[in-house]
This record gives sequence, structure tokens and C-alpha cells, in this order.
Amino acid sequence: MVDAALPRRAGFRETTLAERLLQDRNLLGFLFMLPAAAFLLLFLTYPLGLGVWLGFTDARIGRAGRFIGTANYEMLWTDHVFWLSVFNTFLYTAVASVLKFVLGLWLALLLNEHLPFKAILRALVLLPWVVPTVLSAIAFWWIFDAQFSIITWSLQQLGLMSGSINWLGDPTMARISVIAANVWRGIPFVAITLLAGLQTIPPSLHEAATLDGASGWQRFRHITLPMLAPIIAVVMTFSVLFTFTDFQLIYVLTRGGPLNATHLMATLSFQRAIPGGQLGEGAAIAVAMIPFLLAAILFSYFGLQRRRWQQGGGDG
Repeated sequence: MVDAALPRRAGFRETTLAERLLQDRNLLGFLFMLPAAAFLLLFLTYPLGLGVWLGFTDARIGRAGRFIGTANYEMLWTDHVFWLSVFNTFLYTAVASVLKFVLGLWLALLLNEHLPFKAILRALVLLPWVVPTVLSAIAFWWIFDAQFSIITWSLQQLGLMSGSINWLGDPTMARISVIAANVWRGIPFVAITLLAGLQTIPPSLHEAATLDGASGWQRFRHITLPMLAPIIAVVMTFSVLFTFTDFQLIYVLTRGGPLNATHLMATLSFQRAIPGGQLGEGAAIAVAMIPFLLAAILFSYFGLQRRRWQQGGGDG
């Protein structure tokens, strides 16, 4: 009997070891993360490292560069077009992000109410987000056309103006036009994400505040906004990242013109590196964007930490 039981016990011990490995959450998490980690390492980490290295070289298209230290960055320090692109990037990001937040929050509050055909309206709101960026840019290119603009025609028909507006030919109007196009495209992302956050707020909180005599503004200020604060931090961080690194919309609409008035750091980096052939200089402009992007990521991280604290979680 003892000899017959030994194989079963050995097999039982082997099965238990396999089960323990499968039940180890850390090991399973590591195994599940391996494909994503390999993807990030191949398509993100390597290009980022290569870009940082190119920023310290005089590489051009067609020939390998030699190490020149910080010469590219010293050149950018005195380049007025680069500093204009920095100003345009921060202006574009700040104005577009604020407008997307205000309009997206208003739209989320509206869609959270009991409206007829609410499901259809929510689906329609996503259309600007799911349409490819290039197609959206081409549509806005026609909308802002100097001769055939539907906006100009509508204003003329209403008797509000008699001439025409050079939407993409005037520096100020070009900045307004590209910001309007970015806001139109980015509102759905903000609205749908905030709508999801609104639906996690317990209705009992609003009911209790109403019974206590709180007005609609007071309920919004003291209940809705504090409960949405972590989600707002995360969604606006992503919105800022998307806006700060915007390329397709600007490149299709204006290609940085007129007079570099709409050049962002991303479009200037591409122009210097690819059409201009100066890979090192273009890489240096791209690397100059990293500190701001890291700051936005840290902002998102602390927003997530605050959400964890509100939900009663620990730091681990």
C-alpha cells in the first residue's frame, strides 16, 4: 500500500506546484505584460532613444552623422522660428484644452440628463472622434477656403459682412481656425469620458443635497466637481498630450503657415528633419518636447493616486 501511494503523492505534488504558478498573480501579470512590453520596447523605446541620440549629431538624410554635442540645441536657442513654434504650441494647447474641457463638460452634463433618443445622441457625439484626422482636416480645409468657405457665405447671407475672410492666409485667423478644428475633433473624447464619470456619482448625494436646500450650482460645485476631479485630471492630461503633439491636423490645413504662424513643435520638427533633410536638428526639436510631456504624465499619475485615495485604497 505504501508503494502504490507514492506515485500518486508525487503526481499530486507536481500538480500543486503548477497550480501555484498559475495562481501567482505577480507571475501571471508578468507573463501577460510581456507582449505589451516587447511592443513598447520595439516601437517606442528604441525610436525614442534613437531620436535622443540623433539630437546630438549632425545626421542628414542619406548620411550618418557625427557626434556634435549640444550644437543643435545651441542653434535652436537663437532660432526665432523655433521659439515661435514653442509659443504657438503652448497657445494652441492651452486655448484648445480649455475650450474642449468647458464644452465637453457641458455636453457631458447635458447627455447625463433624461433626454429622448439619448443613446443615439451619445453615438452621434463620437463621430468627430472616430473620423480619421486627415479626413477631418480636409473637410475643415474646404470650410476655411478663402473663396468657397461656407462660414463666409453664411455670414454674407445674414448680412453680417460683405467681403470675404482669408481664414488660413491671415496669421491670426489661421491660429483661430486650427484651434477651432482641434476643439471640434477633441470634444467627444472629453465629453464621453466625463459622462462615464458622472454616471458613477451616487444619485443619493444629489437627492440629499436637494433636500437640504442646495441649488443646482451648489450641487455642481460641491458634489459633481469634487467627485469628478480625479477623472478630470486624467482626461485633461491625455487631452493636453494629444493637443501638444498634434501634427496631422496642422500639417494638412496649413503646413505651419502663413509666416510660421501655426507651426507647432511637432510640425517644425518634421519639416526640418524630413523635407529639410536635417535629421539631427529635427530630432533636437522633438526631444525639446519631452520635459513638457513628462510633466503632463506626472500630473496624470498624481490624479490617479488621488482617485485611489478617494476610493479608500492604499499606496501599494
